[in-house]
Amino acid sequence: MKWLGQFGRFWYDFIVGDDWRLAICVVVMVGVVTFLAHRGVDWWWLLPVAVAALLAVSITRELRKAQSAK
Repeated sequence: MKWLGQFGRFWYDFIVGDDWRLAICVVVMVGVVTFLAHRGVDWWWLLPVAVAALLAVSITRELRKAQSAK
């Protein structure tokens, strides 16, 4: 059963990683796009755009933290 805990920790670290806010936003966006798709709205392109924007925000936040730590 030790492997089950290690498996869970791996997936938590893989999905959440260093920025839990980014992981939550991506999950919310997947939900929004899924909801829209079930309503017949063709907004599949929203998910990659949102992920790219969230990645840019996350990188900017980390760069500011690194610069202020100097």
